[in-house]
Amino acid sequence: MAQKLIAENRKARHNYFIEDDVEAGIMLVGTEVKSLRNGGANIQESYASFENDGLYLVNAHIAEYDFGNRYNHEPSRPRKLLLHKRELAKLFAQVQRAGKTLIPLSLYFNERGKVKVKLGIAAGKKKHDKRETEKKRDWSREKQRLLKANH
Repeated sequence: MAQKLIAENRKARHNYFIEDDVEAGIMLVGTEVKSLRNGGANIQESYASFENDGLYLVNAHIAEYDFGNRYNHEPSRPRKLLLHKRELAKLFAQVQRAGKTLIPLSLYFNERGKVKVKLGIAAGKKKHDKRETEKKRDWSREKQRLLKANH
């Protein structure tokens, strides 16, 4: 059984240089998990931030569960990310020292049915970097077309 993708941040690779990625658990309430099973999540504008007692996923939107009535969750609340202390310390050092940021790349159910977040350690791209990346991608596509035409 493979992992089931819930949400993906497609713009992340366009806006950032992704240097490394880390898998983290996420602390959720019951109605959030049920909503995720229905596919109601958006992580486009979200990021991970260090607060006083750990790492939190900020600005991630998980839609309210339709049948949750009064026990429903707040859609955009900060959610605690679960990592080992050693991993947290390593990430904190990278973010502080090198001025990197933590961006969620994808949200998925792993093989055991647990919700996981893949975080990317990222550095921001400038406008000219984005254009350069686009040129390289276009050239590689054109190269593939030419090779295909010759065969």
